Amino acid sequence: MNKLGSIALLREAEVDLAQYASRTQCRAFRPDEILLDFDEASTDVYFLLSGEVRVLIRTRSGKEVILGEMRGGAVFGELAALDGIARSANVTALTRGEVCSMPSAAFREILFASPTVADRVFRLLTGRIRELDARIMEHTVLDLRHRLYAELLRLSVPRSGSGEERVVTPPPYHHVLAARIGCRREQVTREFTALDAEGLIERTRGALVLRRPDLLQSRVAAALREDG
Repeated sequence: MNKLGSIALLREAEVDLAQYASRTQCRAFRPDEILLDFDEASTDVYFLLSGEVRVLIRTRSGKEVILGEMRGGAVFGELAALDGIARSANVTALTRGEVCSMPSAAFREILFASPTVADRVFRLLTGRIRELDARIMEHTVLDLRHRLYAELLRLSVPRSGSGEERVVTPPPYHHVLAARIGCRREQVTREFTALDAEGLIERTRGALVLRRPDLLQSRVAAALREDG
């Protein structure tokens, strides 16, 4: 069966996707498997059909920073597919799943032939640029505490049945949060202790509850204003 039609980015494309099926390889992957690595010369684009992966970048000093996680329906590797430059990130599987890879030439053919797909790719890229701009701003002007608040808000979703509360599920490991915001695990643990003492977070089975996300948001906004 041609799986390209199930990929959200390619749906309703103004081209016959069947002709690209033979140029696309789909396979299963296991937890901790590296799907892409730094400086790889490959230029394929990857469509994540199921599972969850983590994306990391590496600084010049060799420190790895977590950019985030992706779930089924996501696309990665599109930058190398578009500009042909070696990979700038590592993508490692967190769970079992399935991924399809397509050569850059085929991806570009679809992109230039389908205004619908091109528009989605433009929106995908601009969305990522905006998110990176926000994170750069946070890392530049915010202290550790407020960077943690901002990251928790970004990771959270509204809690079902609650008017204001938000949840992060599964609850994030402290060392993972530290890698996201550029600090040590012990510093994150200390800030969590302070949040707990204020009654701003609650740990439940399978989730971290942000009880006053509005207050965390206002603190981040105030810190940004103070810097300005």
